[in-house]
Amino acid sequence: MLDSIEPSFSEWDGTSSNTGPKGVIKDWQRYKQLQAEKREEQEKERLQLIKKLSLTCRSSLDEEKEKIMQSDPDLAELLTDEFLLEYQKQRMKEMLTRTEKLRFGRVINLETADQFLEAIDNEDKSVTIVVHIYEPNVPGCEAMNGSLISVAEDYPFVKFCKILGSVAGLSKHFKKEGVPALLIYKAAQVIGNFVHVTDYLGVDFYASDVEAFLIEQGMLIDKNCIPIITSHNEHALSDSE
Repeated sequence: MLDSIEPSFSEWDGTSSNTGPKGVIKDWQRYKQLQAEKREEQEKERLQLIKKLSLTCRSSLDEEKEKIMQSDPDLAELLTDEFLLEYQKQRMKEMLTRTEKLRFGRVINLETADQFLEAIDNEDKSVTIVVHIYEPNVPGCEAMNGSLISVAEDYPFVKFCKILGSVAGLSKHFKKEGVPALLIYKAAQVIGNFVHVTDYLGVDFYASDVEAFLIEQGMLIDKNCIPIITSHNEHALSDSE
């Protein structure tokens, strides 16, 4: 019967059921106890999460070794992590070799409207194409052409082109008010359309500004995010040319 009227301390709501000194001390002690229990529970959850992650997050080398283990157990016993890493590097090199035909590294000057269409329609569907539409003596156009030379070198698997607005058959109004313009294509579809880019960058900008703009707009993948193993193989391929 006494138990049924005993106050519950399953949680502390910040108020004291007793206003005297002893009551306040008792409530404070209970509050500290609950804090300690909460920390213990959080620590338990943290340890459980670490255990779960350690079981599920295996390296790619382990996965590769397991595949070989399943297909040829005897061979798997002879393999070392160093061998598997070298194997992965070789595989990556082969993949990059196959994509060498998609390497550009420069700005392509399109001299006719037909070249403009062919540069987009006849390109591999995996290639991102950045086309700069410009006019001479228009503020920002010369800076963009110069900047793209540097950006194209840093992103050799992106196709950078430039074409005069008059050659592309654009209106006089666009040639005057719309350039410099950047049109981005992939699989023959427009994925980005930025007219009068000087509204974003001003008339005096650098390659790093153009690169940052295209990354922010989701048109380029930051080269700093490319896996190290990929970067090393790209440099190796460039050196061998």
